Amino acid sequence: MTSDTVPTTTTVDRLADALTHVLGEDHSAGTFTADTLLFGSLPELDSLALVELITVIEERFDFDMDEDDITAEVFESVGSLSAYIDRQSS
Repeated sequence: MTSDTVPTTTTVDRLADALTHVLGEDHSAGTFTADTLLFGSLPELDSLALVELITVIEERFDFDMDEDDITAEVFESVGSLSAYIDRQSS
């Protein structure tokens, strides 16, 4: 088996798992896609859940999120947040 045939977990998938962890298994488990809108669109993602999500992201992706990066643009969708995470992880 070559390395290009081994399935990899994308940032979107890992972020979707983090969202399910923070928001709970009952909330759309497995249905988060890059197009899923976040802050302001998911009532469950209130300010407290956002703080928890940031903590989970920092732990799972091994970087500290800069306070200036906590913006509506970054948290607009799963895709925009995944792109931010990819930029931080590279």
